[in-house]
Amino acid sequence: MSANQAGAPRPSEIYSDFLIIGSGLAGLYAALYASGFGSVTLLTKSTVEESNSYWAQGGIAAVVDPDDSAWFHIDDTMRAGRGLNNLKAVEVLVNEGRERVIELIEKGMQFDSDETGLELGLEGGHTKRRVLHAGGSSTGREMVKFLIAAVEKNPSIRKYESTGVVELLSDGVSCSGALALGNAFEPILFLAKSTILATGGASALFERTTNPESSTGEGIALAYRAGAAISDMEFVQFHPTAFYNERGASFLITEALRGEGAHLLSGTGERFVYEYSDLGELAPRDIVSRAISIEIERSGKNFVYLDMRHLDSSYLKSRFTNIYEACLAAGVDMTNSLVPVAPAAHYMIGGVKTGLMGETNIKGLFACGEVASTGVHGANRLASNSLLECVVFGKRAVDGALDYDGGGFDSSFRQGSSVAHNPATGELKFFRELKSAATRIMNRSVGIVRSGEGLVAAGHELAAISPLLEKLSGYYKLKMEMILEVCGLITAFSLMREESRGVHIREDFPEEDPSWKKTYSDEKRRGAKARTRRITRRLRKNR
Repeated sequence: MSANQAGAPRPSEIYSDFLIIGSGLAGLYAALYASGFGSVTLLTKSTVEESNSYWAQGGIAAVVDPDDSAWFHIDDTMRAGRGLNNLKAVEVLVNEGRERVIELIEKGMQFDSDETGLELGLEGGHTKRRVLHAGGSSTGREMVKFLIAAVEKNPSIRKYESTGVVELLSDGVSCSGALALGNAFEPILFLAKSTILATGGASALFERTTNPESSTGEGIALAYRAGAAISDMEFVQFHPTAFYNERGASFLITEALRGEGAHLLSGTGERFVYEYSDLGELAPRDIVSRAISIEIERSGKNFVYLDMRHLDSSYLKSRFTNIYEACLAAGVDMTNSLVPVAPAAHYMIGGVKTGLMGETNIKGLFACGEVASTGVHGANRLASNSLLECVVFGKRAVDGALDYDGGGFDSSFRQGSSVAHNPATGELKFFRELKSAATRIMNRSVGIVRSGEGLVAAGHELAAISPLLEKLSGYYKLKMEMILEVCGLITAFSLMREESRGVHIREDFPEEDPSWKKTYSDEKRRGAKARTRRITRRLRKNR
């Protein structure tokens, strides 16, 4: 446990006005903002430093240049999203995003600048330089560190690390908090007027990913089991350029390098992305990822090359220090050698369906950040809009929660649960084996290019893993159940959309189809009350 008042005993029930689950940029921002209106409990299943936000190399897009305009940013976002964006949500993102960024600067957040002012980068899909960076290519890390420092000093926020949520307290109509396990697998009830999910995405469900191992979509599974609507799960964005290593170890190579002039080359040394877009390497991510995927299949190699040899080496070393050092550690000097790259699962566009105030169809349950499906990204996220989404909709989720007066608390929940026990020896190893099997299936059949036949096969293969869960128990069994549930949602949504649009590419339906210019959600309220009754019985039995 990490709480502001160290050494205090952990009670079995903890009450606060706001329960925020997840400590990436969206969760941290929401916690700080909410602390001005009441008590806040912030939960994370790992540590506050392990999140997609912390790993984010790209910047945060905002209209702060006089030569730019909100209209240009909105238009770029809509074009990248291939017509599936919610225009109202995009307008909120862009217009309020500028305000949030300016507020952060006023509070002391330092973005990279020179003698002329803020340094603004250009990334794929943007028609103007509007991407702010901090610490070169470490923007996410610098923003998270800035907010963590503020959270640590805030007496209204209690922070619990290594605390994994196993169930939202929901009857399918309203939510009054969550049941979680502490780092010794002890059960704790976190009761709150409003619960805000900010748990991040699910790209670690793919074998090749840029995400930390913890990004398995548990927030989506928790909301789904609570009866929340889930939307747009077929849209998983693959980042075009992740370092390729035969040993499997990978890391992200930011799009900003292509914005500074880096080229993508085939195995024969030819620039090939212009075959797919007049924007070449600065085309939106879905186009570049698809181009690389086709080139890989055409060449028989597992990667293409990123070429920076023509760029100023001293600038590369200072501006992209962490990438230069990571490449060097892998045996490649990016200033004078070609860098092997291939796409990797990067960002979950779909998730828990929300309105403009972060609200879900479950009263008292809100979502923001990557776990939420707000409609801002459509079928493909524009680069560097994700950190912007975190701060814009993190604030909005709190504002939405302020308008909710709470639905009361179920006092029948008490300490004790079938998942609250120390796992048997070997369970963690077997859990990891099953998770690896699932990620291989997802990478092979639900990756960049999909087919009906492959998706059906993936569904059967994932289903075949389920009986093996009987060898697990408690927390690891629950975690694996949720992993398979989210994998199943991605696969089912991908099979349902019979067209190619944005990051969703079907080789058996290779064109966009106007009849599919719509989004889908799957509202699963069935079973929520039964699950709540079951957990209540378990808690009472072990009182």
